[in-house]
Amino acid sequence: MQAGILTLDDFEFQDKTVLLRVDINSPIDRASGGLADDNRLRKSLPTLRELAGAGARTAVLAHQGDTEDYRSLVSLAPHARRLAELLGRPVAFVPDICGPTAIERIRALQSGELLLLENVRYLTEEVSTFVNFVKLTPEEMAATWLVRSLAPLADLFVCEAIAAAHRSAPSLVGLAAALPAAGGRLFVDELAALTRIKESPAQPCVFVLGGSRIADAFSMMEQVLGQGTAHRVLTGGLTGEVMLLALGHRLGEPTEQLIRDKGLWPFVERARALLQTYGERILYPTDLAVDEAGRRVELALGDLPSDRLLVDVGAATVERYVEEIGQAATIFVNGPAGVYEREVSAVGTRRLWTAVADAGSSGGYSVIGGGDSVAAARRFGVDGRMGYVCTSGGGMVRFLSGQVLPVVEALQRSARRQRGE
Repeated sequence: MQAGILTLDDFEFQDKTVLLRVDINSPIDRASGGLADDNRLRKSLPTLRELAGAGARTAVLAHQGDTEDYRSLVSLAPHARRLAELLGRPVAFVPDICGPTAIERIRALQSGELLLLENVRYLTEEVSTFVNFVKLTPEEMAATWLVRSLAPLADLFVCEAIAAAHRSAPSLVGLAAALPAAGGRLFVDELAALTRIKESPAQPCVFVLGGSRIADAFSMMEQVLGQGTAHRVLTGGLTGEVMLLALGHRLGEPTEQLIRDKGLWPFVERARALLQTYGERILYPTDLAVDEAGRRVELALGDLPSDRLLVDVGAATVERYVEEIGQAATIFVNGPAGVYEREVSAVGTRRLWTAVADAGSSGGYSVIGGGDSVAAARRFGVDGRMGYVCTSGGGMVRFLSGQVLPVVEALQRSARRQRGE
Protein backbone atom coordinates (compact mmCIF):
# COMPACT_ATOMS: atom_id res chain seq x y z
CA MET A 1 0.00 0.00 0.00
CA GLN A 2 1.23 3.49 -0.90
CA ALA A 3 -0.25 6.75 0.48
CA GLY A 4 -3.24 4.81 1.77
CA ILE A 5 -3.92 3.33 -1.68
CA LEU A 6 -3.93 -0.36 -2.58
CA THR A 7 -1.57 -1.29 -5.42
CA LEU A 8 -1.31 -4.14 -7.92
CA ASP A 9 0.72 -6.04 -5.33
CA ASP A 10 -2.39 -6.38 -3.16
CA PHE A 11 -4.43 -8.43 -5.68
CA GLU A 12 -4.39 -11.64 -7.71
CA PHE A 13 -5.42 -11.19 -11.35
CA GLN A 14 -5.60 -14.64 -12.91
CA ASP A 15 -8.96 -14.91 -14.69
CA LYS A 16 -10.22 -11.75 -13.01
CA THR A 17 -12.02 -9.12 -15.06
CA VAL A 18 -10.37 -5.74 -14.54
CA LEU A 19 -11.63 -2.32 -15.55
CA LEU A 20 -8.49 -0.26 -16.11
CA ARG A 21 -8.80 3.52 -16.41
CA VAL A 22 -5.79 5.07 -18.15
CA ASP A 23 -5.04 8.59 -19.36
CA ILE A 24 -3.82 8.34 -22.95
CA ASN A 25 -5.25 11.70 -23.99
CA SER A 26 -2.78 12.76 -26.70
CA PRO A 27 -2.13 15.56 -29.19
CA ILE A 28 -3.81 14.82 -32.51
CA ASP A 29 -2.24 15.47 -35.91
CA ARG A 30 -4.91 17.55 -37.63
CA ALA A 31 -3.81 16.54 -41.13
CA SER A 32 -3.72 12.76 -40.68
CA GLY A 33 -6.07 12.32 -37.72
CA GLY A 34 -3.40 10.17 -36.05
CA LEU A 35 -1.51 10.65 -32.82
CA ALA A 36 1.08 13.42 -32.82
CA ASP A 37 2.68 12.16 -29.61
CA ASP A 38 2.44 8.79 -27.81
CA ASN A 39 4.18 9.66 -24.53
CA ARG A 40 1.15 8.95 -22.35
CA LEU A 41 0.53 5.65 -24.14
CA ARG A 42 4.09 4.59 -23.37
CA LYS A 43 3.64 5.50 -19.72
CA SER A 44 0.67 3.12 -19.48
CA LEU A 45 2.56 0.13 -20.87
CA PRO A 46 3.98 -1.35 -17.62
CA THR A 47 0.56 -1.78 -16.01
CA LEU A 48 -0.99 -3.11 -19.23
CA ARG A 49 1.82 -5.66 -19.57
CA GLU A 50 1.57 -6.66 -15.93
CA LEU A 51 -2.18 -7.23 -16.02
CA ALA A 52 -2.05 -9.17 -19.27
CA GLY A 53 0.90 -11.22 -18.04
CA ALA A 54 -0.91 -12.02 -14.80
CA GLY A 55 -3.87 -13.45 -16.70
CA ALA A 56 -6.35 -10.65 -16.18
CA ARG A 57 -9.21 -10.02 -18.59
CA THR A 58 -8.68 -6.29 -19.02
CA ALA A 59 -11.16 -3.75 -20.38
CA VAL A 60 -9.48 -0.37 -20.74
CA LEU A 61 -11.31 2.94 -20.38
CA ALA A 62 -9.82 6.24 -21.53
CA HIS A 63 -10.72 9.68 -22.79
CA GLN A 64 -9.51 11.81 -25.68
CA GLY A 65 -10.23 15.54 -25.86
CA ASP A 66 -13.21 17.33 -24.41
CA THR A 67 -15.96 19.77 -25.32
CA GLU A 68 -13.53 22.62 -24.61
CA ASP A 69 -11.52 21.47 -27.65
CA TYR A 70 -14.10 19.67 -29.73
CA ARG A 71 -11.72 18.84 -32.60
CA SER A 72 -9.68 16.60 -30.31
CA LEU A 73 -12.80 14.71 -29.18
CA VAL A 74 -12.14 11.75 -31.49
CA SER A 75 -12.26 7.97 -31.52
CA LEU A 76 -9.71 5.87 -29.63
CA ALA A 77 -9.23 3.46 -32.54
CA PRO A 78 -5.78 4.96 -33.38
CA HIS A 79 -4.80 4.63 -29.73
CA ALA A 80 -5.63 0.91 -29.77
CA ARG A 81 -3.50 0.37 -32.86
CA ARG A 82 -0.56 2.23 -31.36
CA LEU A 83 -0.83 0.43 -28.03
CA ALA A 84 -0.75 -2.90 -29.88
CA GLU A 85 2.42 -1.81 -31.71
CA LEU A 86 4.11 -0.68 -28.50
CA LEU A 87 3.10 -3.78 -26.53
CA GLY A 88 3.80 -6.26 -29.30
CA ARG A 89 0.49 -7.99 -28.60
CA PRO A 90 -3.13 -7.51 -29.74
CA VAL A 91 -5.24 -4.74 -28.24
CA ALA A 92 -8.82 -5.16 -29.38
CA PHE A 93 -11.03 -2.11 -29.86
CA VAL A 94 -14.80 -1.75 -29.68
CA PRO A 95 -16.58 1.43 -30.84
CA ASP A 96 -18.83 1.35 -27.79
CA ILE A 97 -18.40 2.40 -24.16
CA CYS A 98 -21.02 0.76 -21.99
CA GLY A 99 -23.75 -0.31 -24.38
CA PRO A 100 -24.67 -3.85 -25.48
CA THR A 101 -21.68 -4.30 -27.80
CA ALA A 102 -19.17 -3.27 -25.14
CA ILE A 103 -20.83 -5.47 -22.54
CA GLU A 104 -20.80 -8.47 -24.86
CA ARG A 105 -17.11 -7.96 -25.71
CA ILE A 106 -16.12 -7.61 -22.06
CA ARG A 107 -17.98 -10.79 -21.15
CA ALA A 108 -16.16 -12.61 -23.96
CA LEU A 109 -12.66 -11.59 -22.82
CA GLN A 110 -10.22 -14.40 -22.22
CA SER A 111 -7.33 -14.58 -19.77
CA GLY A 112 -4.56 -12.15 -20.75
CA GLU A 113 -6.63 -10.26 -23.34
CA LEU A 114 -6.78 -6.47 -23.62
CA LEU A 115 -9.80 -4.54 -24.92
CA LEU A 116 -9.91 -0.76 -25.35
CA LEU A 117 -13.39 0.74 -25.15
CA GLU A 118 -14.41 3.85 -27.06
CA ASN A 119 -13.72 7.40 -25.86
CA VAL A 120 -15.59 7.82 -22.55
CA ARG A 121 -16.08 11.51 -23.28
CA TYR A 122 -18.62 10.60 -25.90
CA LEU A 123 -20.82 10.21 -22.80
CA THR A 124 -22.41 13.31 -21.27
CA GLU A 125 -21.52 11.97 -17.82
CA GLU A 126 -17.81 12.27 -18.62
CA VAL A 127 -17.41 15.73 -20.18
CA SER A 128 -16.19 18.78 -18.27
CA THR A 129 -19.55 20.53 -18.34
CA PHE A 130 -21.19 17.64 -16.50
CA VAL A 131 -18.35 17.25 -14.01
CA ASN A 132 -18.16 20.99 -13.29
CA PHE A 133 -21.85 21.74 -12.99
CA VAL A 134 -23.53 18.49 -11.90
CA LYS A 135 -21.97 17.96 -8.51
CA LEU A 136 -22.37 14.27 -7.68
CA THR A 137 -21.15 12.48 -4.59
CA PRO A 138 -19.04 9.35 -5.12
CA GLU A 139 -22.10 7.25 -4.23
CA GLU A 140 -24.18 9.12 -6.82
CA MET A 141 -21.44 8.57 -9.40
CA ALA A 142 -21.63 4.84 -8.68
CA ALA A 143 -25.24 5.04 -9.87
CA THR A 144 -24.47 6.66 -13.23
CA TRP A 145 -25.14 4.73 -16.42
CA LEU A 146 -21.45 4.08 -17.13
CA VAL A 147 -20.80 2.57 -13.72
CA ARG A 148 -24.12 0.69 -13.48
CA SER A 149 -23.42 -0.89 -16.86
CA LEU A 150 -19.75 -1.87 -16.40
CA ALA A 151 -19.12 -2.46 -12.68
CA PRO A 152 -21.22 -5.67 -12.48
CA LEU A 153 -18.97 -7.21 -15.17
CA ALA A 154 -15.75 -6.67 -13.23
CA ASP A 155 -13.92 -7.97 -10.18
CA LEU A 156 -11.61 -4.99 -9.76
CA PHE A 157 -11.00 -1.40 -10.82
CA VAL A 158 -7.42 -0.22 -11.45
CA CYS A 159 -6.77 3.49 -11.93
CA GLU A 160 -3.68 4.52 -13.86
CA ALA A 161 -5.02 7.97 -14.82
CA ILE A 162 -2.94 10.11 -12.47
CA ALA A 163 -3.11 12.93 -15.04
CA ALA A 164 -6.88 13.04 -14.48
CA ALA A 165 -6.74 12.64 -10.71
CA HIS A 166 -8.17 16.13 -10.20
CA ARG A 167 -11.38 15.25 -12.06
CA SER A 168 -14.40 13.91 -10.24
CA ALA A 169 -15.88 11.78 -13.03
CA PRO A 170 -17.79 8.46 -13.01
CA SER A 171 -15.05 6.53 -14.83
CA LEU A 172 -12.62 7.62 -12.12
CA VAL A 173 -14.42 8.22 -8.82
CA GLY A 174 -17.61 6.25 -9.56
CA LEU A 175 -15.86 2.99 -10.47
CA ALA A 176 -13.63 3.31 -7.38
CA ALA A 177 -16.79 3.61 -5.28
CA ALA A 178 -18.41 0.56 -6.87
CA LEU A 179 -15.50 -1.91 -6.99
CA PRO A 180 -12.39 -2.93 -5.05
CA ALA A 181 -9.84 -0.47 -6.40
CA ALA A 182 -6.08 -0.13 -6.78
CA GLY A 183 -3.66 2.40 -8.18
CA GLY A 184 -1.65 1.29 -11.20
CA ARG A 185 2.15 1.47 -11.35
CA LEU A 186 2.26 4.92 -12.95
CA PHE A 187 -0.38 6.32 -10.58
CA VAL A 188 1.45 5.13 -7.47
CA ASP A 189 4.92 6.16 -8.69
CA GLU A 190 3.83 9.65 -9.73
CA LEU A 191 1.88 10.22 -6.54
CA ALA A 192 4.97 9.17 -4.56
CA ALA A 193 7.18 11.61 -6.51
CA LEU A 194 4.78 14.50 -5.95
CA THR A 195 4.33 13.60 -2.29
CA ARG A 196 8.10 13.66 -1.86
CA ILE A 197 8.20 17.17 -3.34
CA LYS A 198 5.24 18.38 -1.27
CA GLU A 199 5.94 16.83 2.12
CA SER A 200 9.61 15.95 2.51
CA PRO A 201 11.88 17.55 -0.11
CA ALA A 202 15.58 17.55 0.66
CA GLN A 203 16.65 21.14 1.21
CA PRO A 204 17.44 23.49 -0.33
CA CYS A 205 14.40 23.01 -2.58
CA VAL A 206 13.99 25.20 -5.66
CA PHE A 207 10.81 25.65 -7.71
CA VAL A 208 11.29 26.83 -11.30
CA LEU A 209 7.97 28.34 -12.41
CA GLY A 210 7.31 29.96 -15.76
CA GLY A 211 5.08 29.60 -18.78
CA SER A 212 1.81 31.41 -19.41
CA ARG A 213 -0.44 29.57 -16.94
CA ILE A 214 0.07 32.12 -14.22
CA ALA A 215 -2.83 30.90 -12.07
CA ASP A 216 -1.04 27.56 -11.67
CA ALA A 217 2.26 29.20 -10.80
CA PHE A 218 0.73 31.53 -8.25
CA SER A 219 -1.32 28.86 -6.50
CA MET A 220 1.81 26.74 -6.11
CA MET A 221 3.96 29.69 -5.04
CA GLU A 222 1.56 30.72 -2.31
CA GLN A 223 1.49 27.17 -0.95
CA VAL A 224 5.14 26.13 -1.17
CA LEU A 225 6.48 29.44 0.10
CA GLY A 226 3.93 29.60 2.90
CA GLN A 227 4.61 26.02 3.98
CA GLY A 228 8.37 26.40 3.73
CA THR A 229 8.59 23.69 1.06
CA ALA A 230 10.50 25.92 -1.37
CA HIS A 231 13.73 27.63 -0.37
CA ARG A 232 13.63 29.67 -3.59
CA VAL A 233 11.20 30.19 -6.47
CA LEU A 234 12.79 31.10 -9.81
CA THR A 235 10.29 32.82 -12.09
CA GLY A 236 10.33 33.07 -15.88
CA GLY A 237 7.93 33.39 -18.79
CA LEU A 238 4.85 35.51 -18.17
CA THR A 239 5.09 34.64 -14.48
CA GLY A 240 8.45 36.41 -14.25
CA GLU A 241 7.18 39.34 -16.30
CA VAL A 242 4.23 39.83 -13.94
CA MET A 243 6.72 39.92 -11.07
CA LEU A 244 8.53 42.77 -12.83
CA LEU A 245 5.27 44.68 -13.29
CA ALA A 246 4.61 44.25 -9.57
CA LEU A 247 8.02 45.85 -8.89
CA GLY A 248 7.06 48.87 -10.99
CA HIS A 249 8.93 48.08 -14.22
CA ARG A 250 7.32 49.00 -17.55
CA LEU A 251 7.76 46.12 -20.00
CA GLY A 252 6.50 47.77 -23.17
CA GLU A 253 3.13 47.87 -24.88
CA PRO A 254 3.34 44.55 -26.81
CA THR A 255 4.09 42.51 -23.69
CA GLU A 256 1.73 44.44 -21.42
CA GLN A 257 -1.07 44.12 -23.97
CA LEU A 258 -0.50 40.36 -24.16
CA ILE A 259 -0.82 40.16 -20.37
CA ARG A 260 -4.04 42.20 -20.51
CA ASP A 261 -5.45 40.10 -23.37
CA LYS A 262 -4.87 36.93 -21.38
CA GLY A 263 -6.68 38.41 -18.39
CA LEU A 264 -3.54 38.22 -16.24
CA TRP A 265 -3.27 41.81 -15.01
CA PRO A 266 -5.00 41.02 -11.66
CA PHE A 267 -2.01 38.81 -10.82
CA VAL A 268 0.20 41.90 -10.58
CA GLU A 269 -1.27 42.73 -7.18
CA ARG A 270 -0.89 39.12 -6.01
CA ALA A 271 2.73 39.22 -7.17
CA ARG A 272 3.30 42.41 -5.21
CA ALA A 273 1.93 40.76 -2.05
CA LEU A 274 4.13 37.70 -2.54
CA LEU A 275 7.23 39.81 -3.09
CA GLN A 276 6.50 41.86 0.02
CA THR A 277 5.97 38.73 2.12
CA TYR A 278 8.75 36.47 0.82
CA GLY A 279 11.31 38.95 -0.49
CA GLU A 280 14.58 37.29 -1.50
CA ARG A 281 12.97 33.83 -1.73
CA ILE A 282 11.41 34.85 -5.07
CA LEU A 283 13.84 35.50 -7.92
CA TYR A 284 12.74 37.34 -11.07
CA PRO A 285 14.44 38.17 -14.38
CA THR A 286 17.09 40.89 -14.42
CA ASP A 287 17.37 40.82 -18.20
CA LEU A 288 15.13 39.63 -21.03
CA ALA A 289 15.27 38.89 -24.75
CA VAL A 290 13.31 40.01 -27.79
CA ASP A 291 13.20 38.68 -31.34
CA GLU A 292 14.50 41.24 -33.83
CA ALA A 293 13.57 39.69 -37.19
CA GLY A 294 15.02 36.33 -36.18
CA ARG A 295 17.94 37.79 -34.24
CA ARG A 296 18.05 37.46 -30.45
CA VAL A 297 18.59 40.79 -28.68
CA GLU A 298 18.95 40.91 -24.90
CA LEU A 299 17.80 43.85 -22.80
CA ALA A 300 18.68 44.81 -19.23
CA LEU A 301 15.87 46.10 -17.03
CA GLY A 302 17.21 49.61 -17.61
CA ASP A 303 16.57 49.17 -21.36
CA LEU A 304 12.85 48.66 -20.82
CA PRO A 305 10.15 49.32 -21.92
CA SER A 306 10.55 47.57 -25.26
CA ASP A 307 8.49 48.10 -28.39
CA ARG A 308 8.93 44.39 -29.13
CA LEU A 309 7.40 41.40 -27.39
CA LEU A 310 9.57 39.90 -24.65
CA VAL A 311 10.12 36.23 -25.52
CA ASP A 312 12.77 34.86 -23.14
CA VAL A 313 14.92 35.54 -20.10
CA GLY A 314 18.40 36.88 -20.68
CA ALA A 315 21.88 35.47 -20.08
CA ALA A 316 22.44 37.14 -16.68
CA THR A 317 19.16 35.74 -15.38
CA VAL A 318 20.04 32.29 -16.68
CA GLU A 319 23.44 32.33 -14.97
CA ARG A 320 21.89 33.33 -11.65
CA TYR A 321 19.18 30.67 -11.92
CA VAL A 322 21.67 27.97 -12.97
CA GLU A 323 23.71 28.73 -9.85
CA GLU A 324 20.60 28.29 -7.65
CA ILE A 325 19.71 25.02 -9.40
CA GLY A 326 23.26 23.72 -8.96
CA GLN A 327 23.07 24.30 -5.20
CA ALA A 328 19.63 22.71 -4.79
CA ALA A 329 19.00 19.24 -3.39
CA THR A 330 15.45 19.18 -4.85
CA ILE A 331 14.20 20.92 -7.99
CA PHE A 332 10.62 21.14 -9.23
CA VAL A 333 10.00 22.52 -12.73
CA ASN A 334 6.73 23.73 -14.27
CA GLY A 335 6.57 26.23 -17.10
CA PRO A 336 9.22 27.25 -19.69
CA ALA A 337 11.28 30.41 -19.30
CA GLY A 338 10.37 31.62 -22.78
CA VAL A 339 8.90 30.64 -26.15
CA TYR A 340 10.84 27.37 -26.30
CA GLU A 341 9.39 26.26 -29.66
CA ARG A 342 11.52 28.81 -31.56
CA GLU A 343 15.31 28.68 -31.48
CA VAL A 344 15.77 32.41 -30.98
CA SER A 345 13.68 32.33 -27.80
CA ALA A 346 14.55 28.84 -26.52
CA VAL A 347 17.96 29.75 -25.05
CA GLY A 348 16.80 30.33 -21.49
CA THR A 349 14.66 27.21 -21.24
CA ARG A 350 17.35 25.05 -22.87
CA ARG A 351 20.04 26.24 -20.41
CA LEU A 352 17.82 25.89 -17.35
CA TRP A 353 16.44 22.48 -18.31
CA THR A 354 19.98 21.26 -18.97
CA ALA A 355 21.06 22.52 -15.55
CA VAL A 356 18.17 20.65 -13.93
CA ALA A 357 19.14 17.46 -15.76
CA ASP A 358 22.81 17.94 -14.77
CA ALA A 359 21.81 18.33 -11.11
CA GLY A 360 21.11 14.60 -10.95
CA SER A 361 24.81 13.79 -11.40
CA SER A 362 25.59 15.66 -8.18
CA GLY A 363 22.81 14.10 -6.15
CA GLY A 364 19.98 16.53 -6.84
CA TYR A 365 16.47 15.14 -7.28
CA SER A 366 14.25 16.75 -9.92
CA VAL A 367 10.60 16.51 -10.86
CA ILE A 368 9.29 18.12 -14.03
CA GLY A 369 5.64 18.40 -15.00
CA GLY A 370 3.23 20.18 -17.29
CA GLY A 371 2.73 19.65 -21.02
CA ASP A 372 5.00 22.44 -22.27
CA SER A 373 7.71 21.69 -19.69
CA VAL A 374 7.88 18.03 -20.64
CA ALA A 375 7.69 18.83 -24.36
CA ALA A 376 10.61 21.23 -23.95
CA ALA A 377 12.63 18.59 -22.09
CA ARG A 378 12.05 16.15 -24.95
CA ARG A 379 12.89 18.82 -27.53
CA PHE A 380 16.22 19.47 -25.82
CA GLY A 381 16.93 15.77 -25.24
CA VAL A 382 17.15 15.95 -21.44
CA ASP A 383 13.88 14.27 -20.39
CA GLY A 384 15.68 10.97 -19.78
CA ARG A 385 17.98 12.66 -17.25
CA MET A 386 15.27 14.21 -15.11
CA GLY A 387 14.56 12.52 -11.77
CA TYR A 388 10.87 12.08 -12.51
CA VAL A 389 8.80 13.24 -15.49
CA CYS A 390 5.13 13.71 -14.59
CA THR A 391 2.27 12.92 -16.93
CA SER A 392 -0.11 15.04 -14.85
CA GLY A 393 -0.68 18.74 -15.32
CA GLY A 394 -3.76 20.11 -13.59
CA GLY A 395 -3.70 17.37 -10.97
CA MET A 396 -0.05 18.01 -10.21
CA VAL A 397 -0.67 21.74 -9.76
CA ARG A 398 -3.65 21.17 -7.49
CA PHE A 399 -1.78 18.62 -5.39
CA LEU A 400 1.21 20.91 -4.88
CA SER A 401 -1.20 23.78 -4.16
CA GLY A 402 -2.56 21.84 -1.19
CA GLN A 403 -5.84 20.72 -2.74
CA VAL A 404 -7.35 17.26 -2.35
CA LEU A 405 -7.43 15.17 -5.55
CA PRO A 406 -10.82 13.43 -5.89
CA VAL A 407 -9.39 10.26 -7.44
CA VAL A 408 -6.73 9.85 -4.76
CA GLU A 409 -9.43 10.32 -2.14
CA ALA A 410 -11.65 7.75 -3.90
CA LEU A 411 -8.86 5.14 -4.00
CA GLN A 412 -8.12 5.77 -0.33
CA ARG A 413 -11.81 5.25 0.54
CA SER A 414 -11.79 2.01 -1.42
CA ALA A 415 -8.71 0.81 0.48
CA ARG A 416 -10.42 1.55 3.79
CA ARG A 417 -13.47 -0.44 2.68
CA GLN A 418 -11.27 -3.39 1.74
CA ARG A 419 -9.72 -3.26 5.19
CA GLY A 420 -13.18 -3.19 6.79
CA GLU A 421 -12.78 0.30 8.22
